[in-house]
Amino acid sequence: MNFLFLNSARKWGGNEKWVYLSADALNKDNNTFLAYSHNAVGERFSIPKIHLPFRHEADLQTIVKLVSFVRKKNIDVLIPSKRKDYVIAGIVSRICRCLNVLRLGIVRDLKNSPIQSFIFNKLADGVIVNAEPIKNKLLESGFSDPEKVRVIYNGLDGDTINARAKEHNIEQPFTFTVTSMGELSSRKGFDMLIKGFARFVNQKKIRDAGLIIIGDGSLKNELQKLATSLNVDRYILFKGFLQNPYPYLATSHVFAMTSRNEGISNALLEAALLGNAIITTTSGGGIRSVIKERENGFLLEYGDEEKLATLFDELYTNPALTKQIAGRGTNTVKQMFSMERMSREILAFCEELQKLQHPV
Repeated sequence: MNFLFLNSARKWGGNEKWVYLSADALNKDNNTFLAYSHNAVGERFSIPKIHLPFRHEADLQTIVKLVSFVRKKNIDVLIPSKRKDYVIAGIVSRICRCLNVLRLGIVRDLKNSPIQSFIFNKLADGVIVNAEPIKNKLLESGFSDPEKVRVIYNGLDGDTINARAKEHNIEQPFTFTVTSMGELSSRKGFDMLIKGFARFVNQKKIRDAGLIIIGDGSLKNELQKLATSLNVDRYILFKGFLQNPYPYLATSHVFAMTSRNEGISNALLEAALLGNAIITTTSGGGIRSVIKERENGFLLEYGDEEKLATLFDELYTNPALTKQIAGRGTNTVKQMFSMERMSREILAFCEELQKLQHPV
């Protein structure tokens, strides 16, 4: 099969990483291509690609060039991963008579509007989601048939992640290290993380624990000021965006994800693979299919800073528990999130959709 991934994002994030990993995995036995808008995304891909403006959902220049590209490369499946791209891919797929398979990686409040109905009922042949709650939300909204929505877990390239984790030696300045990673935006809930960590440090008078935050975003200055106001700025390191964050993840003890809304975070999975005990909010619900309370990680509701502080203290004072939980988390990720499994399931789903579109 020939696949064309569409991504109009301005910057790199979890969604873009999924596109990169999926395209790479499928490219081993198929042909994959990328249509992109910004170099921050496109420059990371080595597969054949086309640079397009993606100005808006009805951008005629983008649509015309995509139609030509799809026909020239005999594309069988378009996989858009942003809302703007859903519409463009849908129009192109109908002109070129190929599949349009959307990728939705987070639970969203899909209002019953004409545009949503048009995207999911008229323009989409199928939808890939990475967690059961996302599928349930989509079906509850009445936008898709069950047979056209498939839960396919993200794949991880474990060999590459482990190899890159060894590229640099990191000397942690703390005896006990918590890491977190993601865009410094409101949705990611870093304010909760900092407040929970401050409770742990200040109430227990801890002086050898630290929090390392990897990522950039519009709230960086605000979060730094929050750390200062809580008198924990000396224990929190803002590392910014890192091309290779894995050495930090490999040398930390706990990874905390405190998002307001999340699917199944790639960063969380990578941290678990590299031996971190996981603490995560249940916002979005998808993570419940991976993390089981006190078996391979810890779950809490968004905003529960007190429980977050208590968990930090429990893991700080009980290294054996930290190691046990981390080991179980690593095994879970290895079993559930292989690249081979993801590639196989995407291909099988697209083949099923082709049969539905062209029954014998």
